[in-house]
Amino acid sequence: MKTDRSDILACLRNSGDYVSGQQLCDRLGVSRTAVWKVINQLKEEGYRIESVPSRGYRLIESPADIYSESEIVSRLHTKWAGQRLIFFESTGSTNPDAKRFAEEGAPHGTTVVADRQTAGRGRRGRSWESPAGSSIYFTIVIRPSFSPEKASMVTLVMALSVAEAIHELTGLDTGIKWPNDIVVNGKKVVGILTEMSMTPEMNEIQFLVAGVGVNVNQGSAEEFPQELRETATSLKMESGRQVDRAGLLARILARFEEDYEAFERALTLSVLKERYESRLVGRDAMVRVLDPAGEYTGISRGITDTGELIVEKETGETVLVYAGEVSVRGLYGYV
Repeated sequence: MKTDRSDILACLRNSGDYVSGQQLCDRLGVSRTAVWKVINQLKEEGYRIESVPSRGYRLIESPADIYSESEIVSRLHTKWAGQRLIFFESTGSTNPDAKRFAEEGAPHGTTVVADRQTAGRGRRGRSWESPAGSSIYFTIVIRPSFSPEKASMVTLVMALSVAEAIHELTGLDTGIKWPNDIVVNGKKVVGILTEMSMTPEMNEIQFLVAGVGVNVNQGSAEEFPQELRETATSLKMESGRQVDRAGLLARILARFEEDYEAFERALTLSVLKERYESRLVGRDAMVRVLDPAGEYTGISRGITDTGELIVEKETGETVLVYAGEVSVRGLYGYV
């Protein structure tokens, strides 16, 4: 639910001109005193808001990389993605938080956002602590009507949405390392973890949560854990400039809402496949498939309509690689 603060910010930002106090009162159903208090609070937080008698208020400038519930919500132009937004300055991990809210009945599109995580978790249970002020950590609750076997495709939908949103905002050439890591110049900038909760009968999806972590404004490799410095990077390190986290998160949610709706209508990735494959790292190149049943190499030939990686082995045999405990690497490194 939007707050008065985010509503007022949104009105000022979307207007681009002066908005009278009375207009804000009428639009939001609040008193002049309430508007005045919020305007003063925003000024104290660093927003430059011009106040002119008989003309009203005009937003001149927002603080650099301000990251708060009000700022994020004021940027949203979505129907359901992020329309209920829960913001934490610090939390263990947004995925467990989102699962808890989903179990309590949180609606489709509920999004949990944190500035800092103390117990982030990735594939194969790897955990890490994530500092404040430099990254995007969020998890969105999804309540699908499709069957469980289609759930894994949502991870690829999110990967595409994030990759394109980053490209749109920064101009960086984002690639997708199948199935869901986003890379720039051969190094990882985004990780995605999707989890599913089934009904007690185990025949329907109760909800999904899709968690995303984006390395945004880290300034150097030293800000990453030692074991990640060779393979991780940030949008700031690659673009040479600070990136607006609230604006990027709003763009990711808008892109995901559109892509998810397209996927839900088709119930395959066929409608998104061309765009996904255009960003697929290592397509038509040799890759190494790290399968617990035995490693092998082959040429990556794209994905199927249901998200499996198509690999042509050296024998000429074509195999489908399913996401899960299988990893795919370039022959000489991470990608």
